[in-house]
Amino acid sequence: MARAFWKGVISFGMVAIPVKMYVATEAKTTSFHILHKKCHSRVRQMWYCPVDNEYLPLQDTVRGYEFAPEQYVVLEESDFRKVPVKTLHSINIAAFVDAREIDPIYFKGSHYLEPDELGVKPFHLLREVLKRTGRLGIAKVTFQKQEHFCCLRPFDGIMMLHTLHYEDEILSRDELAAPRLEIKREELDMASALVTAMSKKFQPEDYKDDYRLALKKLIEAKVKGQEIKVPRESKVAIKDLMEALRTSIETAKKETAAAKAR
Repeated sequence: MARAFWKGVISFGMVAIPVKMYVATEAKTTSFHILHKKCHSRVRQMWYCPVDNEYLPLQDTVRGYEFAPEQYVVLEESDFRKVPVKTLHSINIAAFVDAREIDPIYFKGSHYLEPDELGVKPFHLLREVLKRTGRLGIAKVTFQKQEHFCCLRPFDGIMMLHTLHYEDEILSRDELAAPRLEIKREELDMASALVTAMSKKFQPEDYKDDYRLALKKLIEAKVKGQEIKVPRESKVAIKDLMEALRTSIETAKKETAAAKAR
């Protein structure tokens, strides 16, 4: 059963809703160990102190903030719980905004929110209002040793908390540019037809991590001592844009028809 990693309240105005927060996603990656190239033995990561000329394990380290060159103040785990901000135990909603106003570049992580026993009714009232108005609650909350800019939105029967990037975390794109070219009406119509032919309902279960699956097969082949065939690199050369669009539309229509026939 999932365990809540944060408990507190959603607060806006004079309303306080007790809630629990859960991790909503996990990365699916193939993990590797660092081995000694000479004997393929697993190596141990150690930290080195040049002052004492000593190697030490992670548990013998502490967190230090450099407030002056080579001068540090040490922070213990208990110090992080004393940071004087209201968001340590509260998701403070500052405003409600139209969901369409937040560009996807700002989204970072996703977390589930469920009401505590005493907060069921106000929780569902807030969720229903957000759903009805198409708005998100803009807030801040502190966990994992940092204050997160975030938003709340209705999600199925619960709510989702998305952490957001702060404005100063978005890198400048001023130096980037795509040369402006004139788009012909027939090119725009043909491209629109291709988008229409390739359009379908979003079903996330249709998409798999092909690289991870292929990597697993490669690892299994190496374990068995089998020969690994390198796939040919496909070369794409667009000579005639309209012809490429026309062929793509025909292919998309055939794939759609085949999918419906299954």
